Amino acid sequence: MRDVPMRKIDHVRFFVGNARQSAFFYRNAFGFEVIAYAGLETKVRHEAAYVLRQGEITFVLTSPLSANHPESQRLLTHGDGVMDIAIDVPNVREAFDAAIANGGIAVREPQQLQDENGIYETASISTYGDTTHSFVNHDHYHGVFAPGYKPIDPERYLTSTAKPVGLSAIDHIVGNVEEGKMDEWVGFYQNVLGFKQLVSFDDKDISTEYSALMSKVVQNGTGRIKFPINEPAQAKRRSQIDEYLQYYGGPGVQHIALITGDIVKTVRAMRANDVSFLRVPKTYYDTLQSRIGPIREDISELAELGILVDQDDEGYMLQIFTKPVADRPTVFFEVIQRRGSRSFGKGNFKALFEAIEREQDLRGSL
Repeated sequence: MRDVPMRKIDHVRFFVGNARQSAFFYRNAFGFEVIAYAGLETKVRHEAAYVLRQGEITFVLTSPLSANHPESQRLLTHGDGVMDIAIDVPNVREAFDAAIANGGIAVREPQQLQDENGIYETASISTYGDTTHSFVNHDHYHGVFAPGYKPIDPERYLTSTAKPVGLSAIDHIVGNVEEGKMDEWVGFYQNVLGFKQLVSFDDKDISTEYSALMSKVVQNGTGRIKFPINEPAQAKRRSQIDEYLQYYGGPGVQHIALITGDIVKTVRAMRANDVSFLRVPKTYYDTLQSRIGPIREDISELAELGILVDQDDEGYMLQIFTKPVADRPTVFFEVIQRRGSRSFGKGNFKALFEAIEREQDLRGSL
């Protein structure tokens, strides 16, 4: 197997029905700054795109400008969702050639995009569903994002400064795949991209009275890029993965976990911005101290905000999950703060999935 050197997740590209309105949502609800735009005014004729940034997180929101756009069918199939997870690599050609030699499927051959700000290199391969991984390198590009993008014009779009909520980086990105396909896609990441399996959860770990799922987490050699892969498991009723696959129209990105250095402050700010979060019963907090041990945070404050806590041998972590951010019960976000722990909240699975099931029941899809 050929090595595929990677540095970090560079950006996540969403394909959405209205990029302008989506940018307004992520700016005002999640605290992202809108930094760049591509579209008719920048001589891009087929789509409009906005680049948003907070800390080291970069989102690109893209919409078609006509039914002739090659990806326009995606909106009917999926609704708003993640189309590409771009990975920063030292050398695009070497990463692409290695991935293809390892069995990857090419979507876009390596190309150099150039303007007055330098050279931006990119290529892409396919992963689960119609999601892609782009390899990008902008070491020799000094523009705001990439050729075709211009710094946002405040007179055109926004006239006031965004208020960041403290989100700093992407911790992990979770993909949902069909029953029986999890090991196939874990193998893809291992064999094509050289990832290692970090941890595995079966239906005994992630189950409730009604539904269950299985999950395996893969990461690259440095541990900076982590991708949990979920599949549904046999149970009495339809799991959240089944619901996602139905409404998304197939496999895709389920949620993105965003790191914060102060989850209490971040969640308060996001709640003030009308972001909706899942809630667990208050009884979850009755045994929290005995289950987790001493923590720095005030448990009554965590209970007020609905923040979950879990621990491992290296420390503890705090997490909370938004409700889906669009009308379809598909993509949502996790906010996570790590105090030493490198876990994924195994101790919270039951409470969390029961909370998700309550939402499913309201939608009539449990």
